[in-house]
Amino acid sequence: MPLLHWSPRSPYVRKVMVALHEKGLAETVETRRTLADPMVPPEAFFATNPLAKIPTLEREGHPPIFDSRVIMEWADGASDRGPRLFPAEPEMRLAALTEEALGTGMIETGMTLLIERFMRKPEAQDPRIEQVCARKFRAALDHLEAAIGGTAARAFDAGHVSLGVALCYLDFRFGDLGWRTGRPALTEWHAGIATRPSFAATEFRDDPRPAG
Repeated sequence: MPLLHWSPRSPYVRKVMVALHEKGLAETVETRRTLADPMVPPEAFFATNPLAKIPTLEREGHPPIFDSRVIMEWADGASDRGPRLFPAEPEMRLAALTEEALGTGMIETGMTLLIERFMRKPEAQDPRIEQVCARKFRAALDHLEAAIGGTAARAFDAGHVSLGVALCYLDFRFGDLGWRTGRPALTEWHAGIATRPSFAATEFRDDPRPAG
């Protein structure tokens, strides 16, 4: 059985978990709670993933694979059930990949902000970083508000997974940003996608951190 290094706090992991549920694979992959602290990565994990990051998927007889999009591609190819997360038609695939990248970029911006706000001492924090993160969020969210009609018109794909998880992560860690204000179309789209069983089954939660 494949083994997924996992955390209920990680938006990158949640993308993979949503994909596994959509493809009917959630019960066929074992999960292991793995510490992946960006400031103090666990030494033992470097042997499995040289970046010491999660999600990482171990498969018997094969090298580990890592990066959330790569594992989502694996899931898409491992099962014919559920939606096609990475469509074969070139333009549809490009649309899915572009929105997958946008959602991932929003998550990366969120991780930068998380580190700056909560992992640095107040005297070491740089207000410029928070300002840049806020600007990126505004630009991304305003873009989505204008473009979400096209997103909603496509069949569910990896772009929907990534964007939906990114917005859920803003709710989880940065409720003060009030991303819904002035964005009714995006708010409505997210409310719908959040009711999918794959999202309902993978909600974020803080939990006790394992030992490094």
